Amino acid sequence: MSDWQVQGFQEVRELGRGGQGRVVLARHVEAGTPVAIKYLPADAGLDSRERFRRESQMLGRVASPHVARLYRLVENERGIAIVMEVVDGVPLTRVLGHHGTLEPEAALTVLKGSLRGLAAAHEVGVVHRDYKPANVIVPADGCSKLIDFGVAVWSGEGSRAGTPHYMAPEQWRGGPASPATDVYAATCVFFECVTGRRPYPPAEGAAGRAAIRAGHLSAPVPVEDVPEKLRGLVARGMAKEPAERPEDAEAFAAELEETARAAYGADWEGRGIRALAGGAVALAALFPLMAAGLTSAGAGAGGAATATAGTTGVLSALGTKAGATVAGAAVVTATVGGGVGVYQATLPEPAESQVAVAATPSPTGKRLDLGDFTITAPKSWRVTRIEGELGGYRVRVPGECAPTEYRGEACPMVQVLGSKWVDPPPTTAIESYEPAYAWHPGTDPSHICPPRPLIPSASGVRLLNQAFAKVGDRTAEYREWRMQCADFVAGGMRARDVFFVQRLWYLPQSRILIVDEWDTPGLAQILARAKWT
Repeated sequence: MSDWQVQGFQEVRELGRGGQGRVVLARHVEAGTPVAIKYLPADAGLDSRERFRRESQMLGRVASPHVARLYRLVENERGIAIVMEVVDGVPLTRVLGHHGTLEPEAALTVLKGSLRGLAAAHEVGVVHRDYKPANVIVPADGCSKLIDFGVAVWSGEGSRAGTPHYMAPEQWRGGPASPATDVYAATCVFFECVTGRRPYPPAEGAAGRAAIRAGHLSAPVPVEDVPEKLRGLVARGMAKEPAERPEDAEAFAAELEETARAAYGADWEGRGIRALAGGAVALAALFPLMAAGLTSAGAGAGGAATATAGTTGVLSALGTKAGATVAGAAVVTATVGGGVGVYQATLPEPAESQVAVAATPSPTGKRLDLGDFTITAPKSWRVTRIEGELGGYRVRVPGECAPTEYRGEACPMVQVLGSKWVDPPPTTAIESYEPAYAWHPGTDPSHICPPRPLIPSASGVRLLNQAFAKVGDRTAEYREWRMQCADFVAGGMRARDVFFVQRLWYLPQSRILIVDEWDTPGLAQILARAKWT
């Protein structure tokens, strides 16, 4: 698709580009208000466009300060673009990844804000179906917003779409979705906020859906892990049968308010907002507007008021109201960048090249092109493209290969993985990347054990380090996980006294994940010298 621009907006910077199109941060020429614009590929099929129309019809009916707003869709002979509200903040996923857990008042504040957004959807008959930490954006004022209506349905419709860790029992069965389905997912996320883990994690060393499914369908609600005063709230919200939960988000919000006041006093929400805002501001480097110099991460509540005024200017200049649809409107669904409230729909990816990535010698080493960025590496490094739907690159580094029981040979390498590994399409049966956990992408319980390749699996046991690191002129979230190798035994896994370190560089705005489990010498310095195109 050619890089055409929606009339009346000036592009500030590109936030992402790929087979699903490109997303830009832009500013309205007259009002000066920042927006996010998603440009869909020109070759988007009829089915995709129809899916967007359906999504837009739903989102266009939802009006809430706790839901990122659709401003307008523009469609002409050059393509389709969606103008959306920018939520200048970070996903709740990042907050949990950085801080581990939230104080109960802060967790209750997140849940209440999300329930207000879900209540607005339920009021017009829409069920979100994919509530999870990645779909909650926390700005500097601590007032969270809900995004991503990509798999939303009208109440009463059903399928197994959703994110396994937060799917209600009726979703696993393929039954009809109802507002109680969203209540269940929201309670699962609340549980994660206060405990630092998901309600039904896989067995040690395994990442398959089977254990998660069994937990949601039949395991007791693990209320003993949450503060005693909140156990009743969790038990109700995660009841196995929809009829045993609060009937919708509004009803659950009322129960939450009563529980929070009784447990933490009348001023619980004020304390929660302050704590949540502080947790977000600690990650201000990831705020899209902050990075572009368009706002201050310390704006707090005043910043929220300014944003509201600016929004009015955008709507006035567009000559439309929030949620208006034009020429077969579409909405795009998922977080792009640090916390841009943009919705991204799934589109077919172009066919992948069957040849290895070009590696051109240079005077100081070998130039390796890895999608949007290039590194200069030792001449012994080799790059190949990962074939198939997910794509990405494997960089073979020096060292001997060794046989394994389940994976052929284990060879020292670095993996450079794109957005489809970070947030994979539902057709892949691969779990999304969550910074709060070590990286293990698939349902296959095996995992490479570099020190002893014949040991078939490994899992993350402790976060050793987290910081920010440079990949060229961009900032990555850097983490080191202590991994423990394990054998398969009857009934589960047996940990071995063999350890290694998994190093991860995650670039949230580019949605690129770099994985090194072989302690590759000089890798950090090589990445710091990367060049972006």
